[in-house]
Amino acid sequence: MGIARSTYYDRPESAADDTAIVEAMFAISDEFEFYGYRRVGAALRQQGLVVNYKKIRRLMREHDLQPKMKRRFVATTDSNHDGPIFPNLLKEMVPVVRTSSGSPTLPTSR
Repeated sequence: MGIARSTYYDRPESAADDTAIVEAMFAISDEFEFYGYRRVGAALRQQGLVVNYKKIRRLMREHDLQPKMKRRFVATTDSNHDGPIFPNLLKEMVPVVRTSSGSPTLPTSR
C-alpha cells in the first residue's frame, strides 16, 4: 500500500503540562489528606490524566505534598495508678558469659 505501519495506530494525546498535573494533585491532596502517590495516581486517572507513578512521586516530593501519616499506636499505659510499683531487680545485675572451659567471664564490648 505504501503507507507506514505507524499511521494505522492511534497517536497518544499530547502530554499534560506539569503545572496542570500539580494543580490537580493539590486539589486531590486538599480533599484527601492521607492519599499517597498511588491513590493520587488513581484519582488522576479517574480525571483523565494518565501520569507515570515516578513522575507523581517526584512532583509530590518537590511540591511538599506528602500525605499525613495516620497514628497507628496509642499509648495505653497509665502511670498515675494506685497499684504497687515493683522495684527493678535486674538493674544492678551484671550478665555473665560462660566460656567453653566453663569459667565465667564478663561480656566484652565490641
